Amino acid sequence: MSRVVHSIVLSALASCMLGCSSGCHTGAGAAPATTVATTVPLTASTAIQHVVVIMQENRSFDHFFNGFPGADTVTTGMSNGTVVPLTVTPLGNGPDIDHTHTGWWAQWDGGKMDGFDDNGTMLPYSYIDLSETVPDWTLAKNYTLGDRMFQSNTGPSFVAHQYMIAGQSGNASENPNGPVWGCDAGPSEQVALVGPNGTDLPGVYPCFDYQTMADLLDAKGVTWRYYAPGPTTDSYFILSAYQAIRHIRFGPDWQNNVVSPETQVLTDIANGKLAQVTWIVPAFNNSDHPGAPPQGPDWVASIVNAIGASPFWNSTTIFISWDDWGGWYDHVPPPQIDAMGLGFRVPVIVVGPYARHGYVSHVTHESSGFLRYMEEVFNLPSLGTRDAVADDFSDCFDYTQTPVPYAKVKTSHSAEFFLEQKNSGPPDTD
Repeated sequence: MSRVVHSIVLSALASCMLGCSSGCHTGAGAAPATTVATTVPLTASTAIQHVVVIMQENRSFDHFFNGFPGADTVTTGMSNGTVVPLTVTPLGNGPDIDHTHTGWWAQWDGGKMDGFDDNGTMLPYSYIDLSETVPDWTLAKNYTLGDRMFQSNTGPSFVAHQYMIAGQSGNASENPNGPVWGCDAGPSEQVALVGPNGTDLPGVYPCFDYQTMADLLDAKGVTWRYYAPGPTTDSYFILSAYQAIRHIRFGPDWQNNVVSPETQVLTDIANGKLAQVTWIVPAFNNSDHPGAPPQGPDWVASIVNAIGASPFWNSTTIFISWDDWGGWYDHVPPPQIDAMGLGFRVPVIVVGPYARHGYVSHVTHESSGFLRYMEEVFNLPSLGTRDAVADDFSDCFDYTQTPVPYAKVKTSHSAEFFLEQKNSGPPDTD
């Protein structure tokens, strides 16, 4: 049943005051007051006041949510035209797999999806056992899981994180070739640009000045925070996407809105602080990246648990996704809409009081859609980049449902564990 958000009481006297024509009665014998109840359905812009994006690392959909009820996954894959089985691999398994822009094209193989073997190994044809990702599966079962979520770009993390904040990457196609991914890079560092047919062109300095969601939010007076690893951690210089935007890195937003360490988000929520838009990227230890300890699912659930226990729950949408496929096999050919995407499927979980319960979305989504959703919630103009054509996740919500209290997800690691965690290593370079 739709919630009643406005009840308008109009009396005959009020009608006269508003300029009614003949027939108004203001003295004795006036017509009795009339009550008119107008039901206005809630929408994203009236129900939601906070949008949170939690971005994890390097997992494809077939790999991370294999066997999820109602989702499109497979138990075999194609390798150079041959059917091969998908086998279980531990979440903390360390070998990194090719997930460059050029590697993507080889794996995609013109839509055949059969080029994932990595230097002759079959490790990409594997999946994570449910027992290691229970918190993520619990959130997906309780709320919405998307099995047609594609990363916005055909390449690795640097580009993916730029699409997360701007819907573009300045045509950058790969990770920068040095240890710093942004405007603090050394003068000789470069990032390759996208070339024709899966090639890379000579690079440019990895510091850009295009418009981002932060600029739209600032112009409208909407508060935002970007939580990222701090300067003493391995991931600071590579996963802090706004570091690659010159006017943010060297402007007041860097001091006011880019917050380190990323674990401070847990303290801020507990202290009653949550910006209207929040991005959260992990340190390596909590990232789900191959080689990281298998505690990423607990990190994600700890953030959601904190919001669920706070006064913010009833007005918050949380998007949980993974920045790129990490080289892991996926069987669904992605739609090709421009030279940079879409990339392969990655999971997305949509959590919140109005997220549909127990729903698997088969609608095509991408990470630039987070920007589209923010624009609709806060009545912002479009960036005019990939956000302009991205889906807004509208199928994932039911604004007629009454919010219910959040059920805490069980974890093996508490919020206190993450707050006390020492710096992680080795650095994630992709």
